[in-house]
Amino acid sequence: MKTSKFMPYIKNRVLTTLVLFYIVSLLTACADSTSSSKEESPEDKHIHFLYNFSTNSLDPHIDSSYVPLRAGITETLVRLDEENLTVVPWLAESWEGDDGIHWTIHLREGVTFHNGKEMDADAVKVSLERAITESVAMKNALKIKEIKAEGYTLRITTTQPFPEFISELVNPNVSIIDVTEEDILNKPIGTGPFVLETFMPGSRLELKRFDQYWDGASNLDRVTFSFNEDANARSLALKSDQVDIVYRPEVESLESLKQIEGIHVESTATFRVHQMTMNMQRESLKDVNVRRAVDALIDRQEIVDSILLGHGEAAVGPFLPSLPFAPTYEQRESGAELAVEHLKKAGYTLANGTMQKDGEALKLTLLTYPARADLPLIAQVFQSDAKQIGIDVEIKQIDTPEEYMASNRDWDIATYSNLTAPRGDAGYYLNATYHPTGSLNFSGADEPTLTAIIDELNQTVDQQERAELAEQAADYVFENVINSFVLHPSTIVAYNDNKVKNWVTTRSEYYMITNQLDVDVN
Repeated sequence: MKTSKFMPYIKNRVLTTLVLFYIVSLLTACADSTSSSKEESPEDKHIHFLYNFSTNSLDPHIDSSYVPLRAGITETLVRLDEENLTVVPWLAESWEGDDGIHWTIHLREGVTFHNGKEMDADAVKVSLERAITESVAMKNALKIKEIKAEGYTLRITTTQPFPEFISELVNPNVSIIDVTEEDILNKPIGTGPFVLETFMPGSRLELKRFDQYWDGASNLDRVTFSFNEDANARSLALKSDQVDIVYRPEVESLESLKQIEGIHVESTATFRVHQMTMNMQRESLKDVNVRRAVDALIDRQEIVDSILLGHGEAAVGPFLPSLPFAPTYEQRESGAELAVEHLKKAGYTLANGTMQKDGEALKLTLLTYPARADLPLIAQVFQSDAKQIGIDVEIKQIDTPEEYMASNRDWDIATYSNLTAPRGDAGYYLNATYHPTGSLNFSGADEPTLTAIIDELNQTVDQQERAELAEQAADYVFENVINSFVLHPSTIVAYNDNKVKNWVTTRSEYYMITNQLDVDVN
């Protein structure tokens, strides 16, 4: 790798490695202590999965980490076929809704919750009703007016024609659970292949096989699903044989991981984009020329090459170019000189090393979070580049970006990572991120022209027309720089190939612990 301005930030990671190794050793002792209370027979099949986000809540209707579904506790009515980008049956067997308003959903029979109760239409009805009651985002997304239940049939009426209603049911926040259980926050009762035994908030879940699982019981006896938001520590945990699968190990560790016999490393293109989210409610960023200046300061290809070590693709817009609904446009020019030109158009001048307007210096607060190890590095590089043209950028570390950005407006820009097509369609991202009612509209965007395009998209059935509307919306976002798109990261997973069988790295990042996952105990 060539020497670049990025090296100081990357080298900082190495300084903590010995400390992290000590931490992993302590965790090892804790893990040994935990496992000693559950003596394993030689035939016991157990997998330890280490994830990069932690959660303190397992309520599937509000948990933004989606751990209940990812851990195999809950399921949704439909799921995404990632190869064909289509919605396919899961807990629902089939559905009809020709007018886009009146929907009939036929449920799979013979499905039971982990407590032995039957999953019928009444149970699904109250689960959906709880989801839209607990989550304003789900209420806005699903647009449900009425639900009727009979036997194994649901009849749902939406508030408006909504052809993509079924695809919204892919969302993990509409997982089907038994809502009569008292402690949904800590022990949701779902229909998935694994039953939650123990939850230690912010630390781990202990799961056991659900023998009555409708799609065939897993060969695994137990699963440990644990959290560590430090990429170095995750890599060390795999190297020291304390875990079997690591989600997003540190990119600098990949070559050393590949040298270890039996460790397999996968790098998979996903539906994700790293972006600079702009707070459009901040005075300076209301000017599109300031937003264009921010965008021009981002050296995308250098970030991909030097921070992600090539495990990604420079972004032009929110969607991977390979997706059928992605617009085709050229990458913008970038650089400090261009950024200064945009700022001049906004009325700023560089005086005494400070970019200012009407005597007031341009200062930006930049949010970032450590759970995605590359985002703080991107933030530091942006801070350095902005300083070169007289912009003072203060970096603020936060823990849970969705919660912070939704409830605080004391920031200007944020490094954020977003799934843009987890339903196989552009509608999810456009609604969630740019519609005034969107659950991920942290920029505060309220653009009547853009909203009208999205509203029309929501009511359009013809796929060609939908693609054209999605392109119009994406073009509007691009031209008005409502957010800046940095790169499309690959999802990297490393695991013990001598032990782990049937692991699949999904592009949607939803489906992780499945009934197909297995281990070789020999």
